[in-house]
Formats: sequence, C-alpha cells, structure tokens
Amino acid sequence: MIYENTLEFAQKQDAADQLKNFREKFYFPRMHGREVVYFTGNSLGLQPKSTQDYVLNELEDWATFGVEGHFHARKPWLPYHEQFAEPVAKIVGALPEEIVVMNQLTVNLHLLMVSFYRPAKERYKILCEAKAFPSDQYALESQVKFHGYNPSDAIIEVAPRIGEHCIRHEDIVEAIEKNKDTIALILIGGVNYYTGQVFDMSGITTAGHKVGAVVGFDLAHAAGNLKLQLHDWNVDFACWCTYKYLNSGPGSVGGVFIHQQHLNKPDTLRFAGWWGHDKQTRFKMEKGFVPMPTAEAWQLSNAPVLSMSAHKAAVDIFDEAGIDALVNKAEQLTGYLEFIIDSINVERELSARQNGYLEIITPRDKKQRGCQLSIIAHGKGKELFNKLIKAGVISDWREPNVIRCAPVPLYNSFEDIFRFGEILKNSL
Repeated sequence: MIYENTLEFAQKQDAADQLKNFREKFYFPRMHGREVVYFTGNSLGLQPKSTQDYVLNELEDWATFGVEGHFHARKPWLPYHEQFAEPVAKIVGALPEEIVVMNQLTVNLHLLMVSFYRPAKERYKILCEAKAFPSDQYALESQVKFHGYNPSDAIIEVAPRIGEHCIRHEDIVEAIEKNKDTIALILIGGVNYYTGQVFDMSGITTAGHKVGAVVGFDLAHAAGNLKLQLHDWNVDFACWCTYKYLNSGPGSVGGVFIHQQHLNKPDTLRFAGWWGHDKQTRFKMEKGFVPMPTAEAWQLSNAPVLSMSAHKAAVDIFDEAGIDALVNKAEQLTGYLEFIIDSINVERELSARQNGYLEIITPRDKKQRGCQLSIIAHGKGKELFNKLIKAGVISDWREPNVIRCAPVPLYNSFEDIFRFGEILKNSL
C-alpha cells in the first residue's frame, strides 16, 4: 500500500475497510467533545458494548436460580469454561483440548512452571529475554529460589547488543547453544512489552528442543495481536492475559495452552485442585487426584463466571471478525502509523538523535512486530506524552523515555492515525 499523509486518504481507506463496523461495537472515552485517539489496546482494550448484557445475564440468572444456576442458567455455570476451548484455540493456533481459560496470567505462569520447570543437578537454568515484563522477572526469580538456586546464576538473560534496542534472533539461538547442557527451561515473552518486538517463537522452540529444554511463552502482548500457531510450532506451554488485545476487562481471567504431547499424563507433577479432577467423579469428593485428560487438568477452582462472561463477549467478537482479517488490517494500520511518524521527521527536517527526533525502536520488519510501535522522542521526555493526553491521545508511557502506541484493528481506524499525526506535530 502506498500511504499518503492526508485526511482524504485516511477516510478513503476506512470506507473500504471490511472490518470498519466493528468499531461501533466498542465504547470510546471522550475528551473535548469527541472520541479520543485510543492507542492503548496493548495495555487495556476498550469495552465491547455487548459486555454489559453478557454480565447482566449472569447476574439475572444468579438472582433467578441461586445455586441452581450451575445447571439452569442460560449458559450453565458448571461447564461454563468449556465454551472457550474452541474459539480461543482459533485465536492462538491450538487444538481445543490444549486450551483452558482460568485464573490470571502470573498465577498461571507459576502453575505451569510447577510442571515444566523441573531443574536437575546439571540442567537447572532458565533462559529469558532481558527487560522482560517485571511479573515474569519476579516469577522466574522466585521459582529458582524455591528450588534452591541463586537467580544470578540460574537465570540467563539475552539482551540487545550495545547501541541496539531489540534482541537479535541469532543471539538467542547462540545463547541456547552456549548453555545447551544447563538449560532446563526457555521462557520468553512472545512480544516484548517495551519495544514491541515479536520474537521468532517457532525458531526459538526448535532451538530449545534441540538441546533438550522445555520452551514456554508469555503471550500477554501476543494473544489477539499476532497470527499464532502454538500447536504447529510445538510450543510446550504458554499463558496470556485477556484484558489487552482481547478486550475482556481490567484484571480479567487468563488463558493457558499446553501442548497435546503433555496431556493425559496422570504422573505429571502439578499443583492440583478439584476443578482439574476428572469431571465424571469430581463430585464424589474422594481422595486421590485424577487429572482430566486435557489442559483442564491444570485448573484449581471452578469458573469465575462474572469475569468469564465479560471474556465471552470479547471472544464472540473475535470469532466474528477472524484472526486472519484482524492481523491483515493491523499490518496496514501499523504501517500507516510508521509512515506518519517518518513523515513528521521529514517535515521537521530532523535527522537521527536530534532534539525532537522521533525514533521508532520497534522493528521495521513486519514479521517482527504486531500492532505496537514504541517511540523515543529525543530530548522531549514525558512532557510530550502529557501534551498528547491533554490533546486527546491516550497512549502509554514507559520509563525512561518511550511512548507506546498500538492501533488495534478491531476498533482503530486510519483516521485515528492521521489525527494522531496532526496532534503529535502540534505537540512537538
């Protein structure tokens, strides 16, 4: 696509957009009498207008049926989580039996590491990316300490090269090879939250399995953002939150993937709870945990129905739109945002590292990014971010000097990006 920095171009693209009607399915915050430019779907997605009805239905059924809602609600609560397996599997590229919706991201990460981080005398280290999201860092630190190891020794961090912002794939593979006899687990974010870099998950999985390591991913910034093929890539496990690109509400229920090869193995070590027990005998309340043959075996408790009802509203919208169409539009929107930022630099006749120069630190390669572009405005700092907010742009600030912008294909438009460009120029 040949982009143009004009309102007419943006409106023409929006008119031809096959997904344009999905914007009307979401509530937008308003400022100065109009909808804001909302570029923080990578932090908290907008609320679908249908969410209220989905949640209200469960509240009404609770009022009507009380405990009998487990059996007689419009969507009975007893098997409530089961309705997610098929549509969520399509979002992340999995088999339905490999998916379970439960808990929240970091809780799930810990539960999965109970099963998949099994350190031995020689093979006990975890390889991750440097500057992973803090929850991942803390989870890894606490897990290795729990097993009696020193994090400074047991955790291998792969960092960008000096003068670079992103991590080269070959450096990850090299680190895996270099530590091939000591790595027990590779745990990386599918998308780095800070730079927006998408890692080669298929390549990392292959390299990890080659040296005998287990490979898992935190997909907080990837689920609903990328075309994922977790099953075909042979990823061992993954987990994600649902309140970013999946628009399921603040702190909403999380999701888990466990590859088919690890399922239906009763001897797998895990922290057990009654909702992971064989559902045919669960209510006999007998001693001795009998795990379900699917990813459901990792469940601890019965479904948080109110939270899951909000997730169901969002998943139904995803199912209607289709992940392929969303990813295709995301590529076009992000490309336009990149073009607009580059155009501002050209108009202002700024070259690299000058005061006010806008440096995109997210990879230019479309295969290495999703919706998000992370930008450094050299010499401007948080002053610029605050100006954007006052002018009606909701983006995201990360210390020390990065503004993260994510044009989400479900509800963002080309005109949003054009408006952002105009506001950004005025703010500079």
